[in-house]
Amino acid sequence: MRLEKVQRLLTEKGYHFSYAEEDGVGSIDFLDRGLSYHIWEFRNDDGSCGAETNLMHAGHMEEISGDYEDQICKTLEIFDNRPGM
Repeated sequence: MRLEKVQRLLTEKGYHFSYAEEDGVGSIDFLDRGLSYHIWEFRNDDGSCGAETNLMHAGHMEEISGDYEDQICKTLEIFDNRPGM
């Protein structure tokens, strides 16, 4: 399983999301206030991984490298907890 920190944070915040894994990389899709968000992990030619996401700007994809999962979690911290959480 990939993107475990992101999955854990989304679950803690009460978000329903879909997770898929193919070729050793993960992807997460979820909705917030009618907007669709995506986190797609990818593997570079040198074997390192990164992620492409539209979390910062719902209509624009951005690539994140390095500690991408921690950077994504930091961005998700500003998202509200869902009701009942």
